[in-house]
Amino acid sequence: MSFFDETDEPRPAPRRRRPAGAGRRPPTDQQAIIVRRAVAGVAILVVVIVMILGIHSCQVSSRNSALKNYNTSVASLIQRSDATGHTLFTILTTPNLASHQNTVTNELYTTKSSAQSELNSAQGLSAPDQVKTAQSNFVLTLSLRNDGISDIAGKIGMALNRSTAEDAVTSIATDMQEFLASDVVYTTQTAAQIAAALHAAGIPVGGSTGETIHATTFLPDLAWLTPSYIAHQLGSTLPASASAPGPNPCPSTCGHELNGVTVGGVALSTGGGSTIPASPAPTFTVNFANTGENTETHVVVQVTVTSSSGSTITAQAVQASTTAGQSYSLQVHLPKSPPTGQAQVVVKVEAVPGESNLNNNVLTFPVTFD
Repeated sequence: MSFFDETDEPRPAPRRRRPAGAGRRPPTDQQAIIVRRAVAGVAILVVVIVMILGIHSCQVSSRNSALKNYNTSVASLIQRSDATGHTLFTILTTPNLASHQNTVTNELYTTKSSAQSELNSAQGLSAPDQVKTAQSNFVLTLSLRNDGISDIAGKIGMALNRSTAEDAVTSIATDMQEFLASDVVYTTQTAAQIAAALHAAGIPVGGSTGETIHATTFLPDLAWLTPSYIAHQLGSTLPASASAPGPNPCPSTCGHELNGVTVGGVALSTGGGSTIPASPAPTFTVNFANTGENTETHVVVQVTVTSSSGSTITAQAVQASTTAGQSYSLQVHLPKSPPTGQAQVVVKVEAVPGESNLNNNVLTFPVTFD
């Protein structure tokens, strides 16, 4: 065979063309896949939503539990503090106090230790964010009580000594104002703010199933704000001008009644809501009446402002004399401007010798200085 002779080589088999549409899934299969993917997406979304709701529910439950626990802790401490106050006033009204002065002083310092322990516990409370302000006011409440008891324990000896009684008893009267301020701060601030936080969280307050907001009463009687009353309870002797003798020196009814207080022509309310300019230092116009049957001399009217931080400003004015059945208006100027913010204003007409009803001599006004 010649090199150039042709040979028959095998030819490749022709490729078959696929029918049109071959290799593609039928439309029904594609729809099924889309449906399955949509169902899977919805299922995942549902799971995510359930997880989010579960997490949120846990957070709400945890937050509500924290609020309830805080309220319970505050209630426990305020009850302990009130019990300490009861002990304090039981000591101060012990018969023949001067005859066992050393024992009384030791008892007062023991009471002071209890107040300090309660304050320390309050400072250590873990307060949720919703009640941070309530917590600050609660610490202030117990600080005022602790400071007052501490001062009384240090002054009781001087209060029972005739030569030093007047200044010491006056100082103790200021401590009583701190106790009153503590009651007001707790009631109008701490308790109200805790209740508001519970309501905002949807937690019922009061009733048979709701949270209980405990009230407080540390100062048992407003008469303790008056030096003459304090001296009488302690069995102490004050100078004749300031004393409140056991026998009533009046042949009939003696004393005054505090009718109201205004600042800049605006009447203050014992229910709060009054706003007073802090600067210049405000002047309080005190309206009172001689409700006895005798002419009184050297009638002292005192105004004490206690700020939310616990600082106090005290001022007083003197009415030379008052006539039975007559009303009077006396202006009391604060010596300096009070701090801006919430405060308590305590206004009182000092008791006159022989005055027995002291409940109408004092008014307390929650105010805001701006």
